[in-house]
Amino acid sequence: MPETLFHFSENPNIGVFRPHHARGREAEEPYVWAIDAEHAPLYWFPRECPRVTFWADEATTPEDRERFLGLGTAARVHVTENGQLERMRAAKLYAYHFDPAPFELYPDPGGFWVARTAVVPRRCEAVGNLLTRHAEAEIELRFTPSLWPLRDAVAGSSLQFSMVRLRNASQPRGRTLG
Repeated sequence: MPETLFHFSENPNIGVFRPHHARGREAEEPYVWAIDAEHAPLYWFPRECPRVTFWADEATTPEDRERFLGLGTAARVHVTENGQLERMRAAKLYAYHFDPAPFELYPDPGGFWVARTAVVPRRCEAVGNLLTRHAEAEIELRFTPSLWPLRDAVAGSSLQFSMVRLRNASQPRGRTLG
């Protein structure tokens, strides 16, 4: 069990987290959602910011490592749309820290933990500048006009990945640039 679990929000004043139905998971029971430290960087974005994130592991082929991680030395890459740059610069994001005792590991992979009862955070702290946070964690942060070509390529690769809030992408699915 992790020492601490996290929830990220642009609201610094949440005193109690209550179970709720997550969007797209209405058929499941309501939960309080949290993320472990290893996967926490996936949420160093404004809440509604669309993103594709990926990293190599022991199952990643050398070809995929070269294709997606390239000549850089970062082990992880996070990508959002060009139009999100100012939101990334201006965002005030807060990390809520939870005692892991009331949580259990969610069955799907991805570092998610769930609680069935209300949870009071241990503390809340500002994440700070999101661009700086990525750089300090040695995560390569990229910006692109459209996430869709990358989404499709990463999903078909041997990389580990997370894709969040793609419904908020400014470019419609299937639109080509140029």
